[in-house]
Amino acid sequence: MEVPCTGTGKGVALSMDSAALGSTVSSRSLSPSTWGEACPPLLRDPRSLVADLHRVHRPAPGTAVVGVLDQVGRVAAGASFAVAASAQRPGGGDGWQYRNAILAHLRRIIPHDLRRTSPVRTAVLMLCRRGSHAWTADDGAWMWALQDASTLHGLRCGAYVTLTDEGWQVLGDSRRGRIPHCGSWAQGTVRSVSSLPVRALMEPVRVCETQSTVRVGSL
Repeated sequence: MEVPCTGTGKGVALSMDSAALGSTVSSRSLSPSTWGEACPPLLRDPRSLVADLHRVHRPAPGTAVVGVLDQVGRVAAGASFAVAASAQRPGGGDGWQYRNAILAHLRRIIPHDLRRTSPVRTAVLMLCRRGSHAWTADDGAWMWALQDASTLHGLRCGAYVTLTDEGWQVLGDSRRGRIPHCGSWAQGTVRSVSSLPVRALMEPVRVCETQSTVRVGSL
């Protein structure tokens, strides 16, 4: 399924500009087949990874969670942030804006690996959104964004996971589950610090000015 370009390319100069913009935006997106050809490394235990990222960040719909895995697949750092409404476009978001958001958070939570001859750490992304687990044009923009941000930070591009009404799913992979889902953030809300899991208490936490949540350290 290819991502369609917006704009007709007909009429006055304004229409031509719109068509050019649509073509540029669609080029910053990946189709499921292109994503599969890139062969992102398989997660060793996707169920545990999704559960850990959800437990720490509790993403609500409209929230993205970026995580960095070390050489053995453990979470070394992570951050969650709200997806800006301005980044949304008809037919799918702009991968360039998504890339910039991911890269900005990667730079804040972990040093780059650009001096290495090959990547040793892996970036993963989990997007919490409403709807079904079927691929959308917006997923294509996020895939492109994760791939490009990983390259610019010297990381291996890893899995892209969605949390929807139907549960979680690793796109491009057959593995999925019903829990957590996009509404799980409202269930079992933590009421006090003492009720947090021990591993969560061990992690340094910093809440940024933009309401993003940053976690650094293994889970």
